[in-house]
Amino acid sequence: MRQIEPGDTLTLHFALRVNGGVEVDSSFDDAPITLTLGDGTLMPNLEHWLIGIAPGERHVFQLDPMQAFGEYNAELVQTLALSDFSPDKLPQTDSVIEFSLPNGSTLAGRILTLTDTHASVDFNHLLAGLPIEFEVEVVEICRQPGD
Repeated sequence: MRQIEPGDTLTLHFALRVNGGVEVDSSFDDAPITLTLGDGTLMPNLEHWLIGIAPGERHVFQLDPMQAFGEYNAELVQTLALSDFSPDKLPQTDSVIEFSLPNGSTLAGRILTLTDTHASVDFNHLLAGLPIEFEVEVVEICRQPGD
């Protein structure tokens, strides 16, 4: 039976949990998702665990922070002036905002604190520094690289 290789398009169910059971995201109660490895749907650290799995297999991976979303980096917490935000879209504590970068890409940041003039924004991934449980069930490999 064929196993997943880099670049494959596949259909799968997945769940992300913080070790200890708090579920962050899951497709197990909904339709499975279809993605192509390398298309940015999953982080490369998570895609790595799919290589070699065959359709019909279900696996649960216990990942330390470096195997999943990386360690928490205090240097990624920045203080921004409220004047840097759109006046019709001022930040709220604990909200996540997409910031546009000069190269056209975006970066998500979570608002930690607000003052009358500034916002403290955390640009770490929301799961950075946490041990993660990554569960996958491969439904099918839809396409091989080069098909």
